[in-house]
Amino acid sequence: MRTDRLLIGLGKGLAVALLLVWSLVPIAFVVVSSFKPGRDIFAVPARYRFTPTLDHYGALWGRWWVFVEGLWNSTLVTAGATALAVAASTCAGYVYSRNAGRMLGASLLFLIVVRLIPPIVITLPLFPIINALQVNDTHLVLVVLYATFFVSLGTVLMRTFIDQIPRELDEAAQIDGAGRLAILRRVIVPLAAPGILAVAVFVVVFAWNEFLFAFIFTGTRTKTAPLVISEMIGSIDGVDWGILFAASTVQLAPVLIFVIVMNRYLVAGLTAGATKG
Repeated sequence: MRTDRLLIGLGKGLAVALLLVWSLVPIAFVVVSSFKPGRDIFAVPARYRFTPTLDHYGALWGRWWVFVEGLWNSTLVTAGATALAVAASTCAGYVYSRNAGRMLGASLLFLIVVRLIPPIVITLPLFPIINALQVNDTHLVLVVLYATFFVSLGTVLMRTFIDQIPRELDEAAQIDGAGRLAILRRVIVPLAAPGILAVAVFVVVFAWNEFLFAFIFTGTRTKTAPLVISEMIGSIDGVDWGILFAASTVQLAPVLIFVIVMNRYLVAGLTAGATKG
């Protein structure tokens, strides 16, 4: 019995180790290479000892100022999409949690099904509509698209968190004269804060790294950082790998720090409802 448990434990440990290697080694390679002299990045055999340099970062700011503008655009779009998605998901989750009915159940199932549709399927029909509304190449179109894409998942998560808040608190607030909006703002939102933060984490990670919508619906004014990085790869002057790795590191750092700081809320979102009795 002990031998079986030991083998199972070793197997799980090996699986986790392989997963970490698969995930972290490419990131480590990009980050380390951004500090390597250009001649050492793809040296054979690989050079693990080198003199760190910031030349690639200096060249990034000097030659690709559009990347800085892309970071700013990504920040605006991510902040707007997160605020909109969190607000909509919280309100919708409250409605689904506190009300029951066949139509509501069917609409919740519809939300889940819609979330499974690949984004490319809806981009082509949306293109002429967005052109007709003259909102292409604006921050607004990306904010709305990113928020809409994650409202379904956010609603399901928020419903699960709000389900864990006793209904007696709603009834007590109603006795004191509070309306639905006041109950949501003063009772539900403070108690469902971990769920709100979990939804925010998912939206931030998606919006900060999203490429497809930005590629199709932006032009020259609202390019996001991932789109600028793709232009570096297709540069007519050839790919300067040092600058590319520096840009990738800068683009990765904010969201990586954010996820590390908010890790416990991300875990809460992934395991929402798993322990509900």
